[in-house]
Amino acid sequence: MTTKAEDHPVILWFRQDLRLADNPALVHALETGRPILPLYILDRGPATLQTGAASLWWLDKSLRALDASLRARGSRLILRRGDSEAELRRLIDATGADAVFMNRRFEPDAFARDADIAHGLQADGVSCKGWNGTLLARPGSVLNGSGQPYKVFTPFHRALLAAAVAPPSTPAPADIRTPPEPASDDINAWGLHPTRPDWSQGFDWTPGEEGAEAALAAFLSGGLKSYSKGRDIPAEPATSRLSPHLHFGEISPWRAVEAARSAAAGGRAPAAEADKFVAEIGWREFSAHLLHAFPQITAAAFRPEYDAMPWRDDPAGLEAWKRGRTGYPIVDAGMRELWATGFMHNRVRMIVASFLIKHLLIDWREGEAWFRDTLVDADIASNVQNWQWVAGSGADASPYFRIFNPITQGQKFDADGRYVRRWVPELRGVHDRWLHAPWTAPPEVLRDARVRLGAEYPRPIVDHDVARKRALEALGTVTASRAGEGD
Repeated sequence: MTTKAEDHPVILWFRQDLRLADNPALVHALETGRPILPLYILDRGPATLQTGAASLWWLDKSLRALDASLRARGSRLILRRGDSEAELRRLIDATGADAVFMNRRFEPDAFARDADIAHGLQADGVSCKGWNGTLLARPGSVLNGSGQPYKVFTPFHRALLAAAVAPPSTPAPADIRTPPEPASDDINAWGLHPTRPDWSQGFDWTPGEEGAEAALAAFLSGGLKSYSKGRDIPAEPATSRLSPHLHFGEISPWRAVEAARSAAAGGRAPAAEADKFVAEIGWREFSAHLLHAFPQITAAAFRPEYDAMPWRDDPAGLEAWKRGRTGYPIVDAGMRELWATGFMHNRVRMIVASFLIKHLLIDWREGEAWFRDTLVDADIASNVQNWQWVAGSGADASPYFRIFNPITQGQKFDADGRYVRRWVPELRGVHDRWLHAPWTAPPEVLRDARVRLGAEYPRPIVDHDVARKRALEALGTVTASRAGEGD
């Protein structure tokens, strides 16, 4: 007895698209009318950049949420661990599936690996179909007048908005038909949640599609109204907090863009604020397109002359930075927020990155690696691009000579000290006047605040003026290198 083609199941291969709404691969799989095998493969094989511990924490919760959503629709998530192609072939052999539907990944290594897998399966008669479910526009589709990738954000963003067309919004299906077999791995056995110790106890997040929608709704009713100014105040809940949801594909970027525009059109937020938020989504897009076009930027400076920077080997300074013990309150607050919550406010990310790169003269790649391990929203493209932006070595980067003063940055963006006092509680008693530079406070002020510098709170590990001078001298090395190349 032969099996009819329409009886063969199709594999729906989830990756960075952990949602049921606005999921083009799911839409096309449903259109076949055939049974669907929802699959996620934990592949920790060789790659340029591995998934960090905080992102694995998020993945654990997001997969559980996706499985629950599938089960509510008569389906379930099949979990497998190992080499992606090998696990796909095992599932194909066990079920007779003859088609794989997926939303494409565009990070260079992942993109190349997906292509290899697709070619191998297609050679064996298994259809592989992919769509863009993670970005506003497919990388390579937004090019300048010379047919080259944009290297400057503003013209890229303008071209993106002109060219990208929002796909039809599709709700999550009411039911999904999935066979009772095959078996799935037990997610508990994967050990994605940290133990001994559980350093995630302060993580205040709700991973999953419902959590993404809740975060969007909260932002639309609150932070969007004054987004352009509020997003720079770390003590204010003015940012969208959508970045991890976007990274894991729990919400479509088009959903966020259209919701912000709709809020503006309905008078619930100023149009300029919605435009600013859309531009931040555009920066995420710019980073993804850059990485796809210039894959070397994960390991090397986009502007190669910056690889001549005389970085310092400073293990003690790096450790003090990681642990929030630099003696600069705004820097330490940010690093402690990161460790406690898996997140750091965007303004503070720039401050702490500038401190590592320019005050300590430590290679930006050290900071990128730490963020990749500790951020729940550690997107490869955005993380690399943002670190290179601060380092002055990236596309459309901030000039290297722009050196954030951590004292004045704290005074400007945390004037009332709420952010610092939350994350650096040993300084709670210090008056606002001296909070961001406690070493300048009179002895009696520190005594009354019960702060002993070098004991309860460290003295600055580097003097700002000395560090600034050293950083500018290091920039001279890059300038000289660039001049030499022109000879």
